[in-house]
Amino acid sequence: MFNLRLHNMEAKPIKISRFPEIIIHEDDDLIIINKPAFISSLDERNAESASIVSMAKKYCATASLCHRLDKETSGVLIIAKNQEAYREIAIQLENRNVGKLYHAVVADHAEFNELEVKLPLHTTAKGVAVVDYNKGKEAFTIFQSLKFFGHFTLVGCQPLSGRLHQIRVHLASQNFPIVGDELYGGKKPMLSSIKRKFKVGKWSNEEPMMKRVALHAYQIHFELKGEEHIYTAPYPKDFDVFLKLLEKYDSVE
Repeated sequence: MFNLRLHNMEAKPIKISRFPEIIIHEDDDLIIINKPAFISSLDERNAESASIVSMAKKYCATASLCHRLDKETSGVLIIAKNQEAYREIAIQLENRNVGKLYHAVVADHAEFNELEVKLPLHTTAKGVAVVDYNKGKEAFTIFQSLKFFGHFTLVGCQPLSGRLHQIRVHLASQNFPIVGDELYGGKKPMLSSIKRKFKVGKWSNEEPMMKRVALHAYQIHFELKGEEHIYTAPYPKDFDVFLKLLEKYDSVE
């Protein structure tokens, strides 16, 4: 199990014009990438932009995604380059032996000390996840507060199952929906709410500090061929800038 903690590191801006630019690690068996937000893991119908899987296959014809991330979610993603690696990782995922650590920002003071949330989730016909004790499948997430700001909290999220929107729904169930996650009750974070004497230009409207769900797949941990693998995905620019604004204008220190 991961030790959920805050890591200090510099975010690196990512350009997605070429697939190699988002690769964190590559060897004979694996490609580990830092997936940008707003790119689908799998192909979508009538999609104008390329998916991660289509880009990966152009880069390596035998590539297979071992898991997926929501379109808006950024972060670390495992791609296998051969069927042997894919099968080994797939078995670990099925047996819940792959450690995953996400970072999320929620509004207000969320004091979580390895809080365990076990609520069954069901996906509706509209693709929305809901807590459902009759139809739902078992879902388990551990939450740990990492850093407190005046009006927000950075939270470490460790999902021990892989249900659709699991982290998002489980945080919302605790009355702490993720910032920017309007589907599950989150609100857009506005700088005017934390910065004194904030002024918007005469001919412009205020933009939120982050324009998507504030969720990033930060770290992943698994074994392959008897060797331990741990990979960390630096924050993308929007997540990093958001946290820097909170440090500057919403610090409690």
